[in-house]
Amino acid sequence: MQARRGHMAITPRDGGASQNLEYLWLGPEAEKAPTLVLLHEGLGSVSMWRDFPELLAEATGCGVLVYSRMGYGKSDPCDLPRPTSYMHDEADNILGAILDHWKIGKCILIGHSDGASIATIYAGQFKDDRVLGLVLMAPHFFVEDVSIKAIKAAAKAWDTTDLREKLERHHGGNVECAFLGWNRVWLDNDFRAWNIEPSLPNVHVPMLIIQGVDDPYGTALQWQAAEDKCTAPVSVAALPDCRHSPYRESPEATLDACGAFIAGLV
Repeated sequence: MQARRGHMAITPRDGGASQNLEYLWLGPEAEKAPTLVLLHEGLGSVSMWRDFPELLAEATGCGVLVYSRMGYGKSDPCDLPRPTSYMHDEADNILGAILDHWKIGKCILIGHSDGASIATIYAGQFKDDRVLGLVLMAPHFFVEDVSIKAIKAAAKAWDTTDLREKLERHHGGNVECAFLGWNRVWLDNDFRAWNIEPSLPNVHVPMLIIQGVDDPYGTALQWQAAEDKCTAPVSVAALPDCRHSPYRESPEATLDACGAFIAGLV
């Protein structure tokens, strides 16, 4: 399969300093097929998607663009602490600039955890006709007590286990940007009020939510909020024996759900 790797220089829409971001492109170019844009989780990167992007490209015939946000993977480092607005900042200033950079015509945003929230914010903030739909794995629309409990457990694991070393395999010198930038924001008292439910009625494209029923970071209240508030169609795939990472823990079911949803759009 055709694959390109490298770095892209992205100028934020707010005029901020350029960001040099790691990317992987698989399959057809943007002018030849719709593009699936993968947005990683709060500890994710290009490499942490493993073989899912390639499987997705093979199953759908679409191009797949995967990138690491600033402070992750092999992208430029970020300043710490991250602001509590970091997901809104990414949606408002970076995601659209990336679509422009690659001259993407039609696309589907596929986000995991924080990446799913960023996709939701973008689709609710901008009526971008390039976006055909959203695939949201383990999305966060608001902060739950279970989320904070799991994130406190991650902080303890960072201090007491080999979690840092495991994350260094994917983030190298960005490992503190990746972990502390995510963990400390979510544990900031001011972040408890974070809520993107107002974005949901403004999402005008179909949405597929994929969530493990055993997800320690979020409950069925997340997808129920989307079902209650979205005016566009919402489909839910609740996967048994699956926790927070459906594409790793239930790869076949996740790929099947994605493939069927994407086929209905393209």
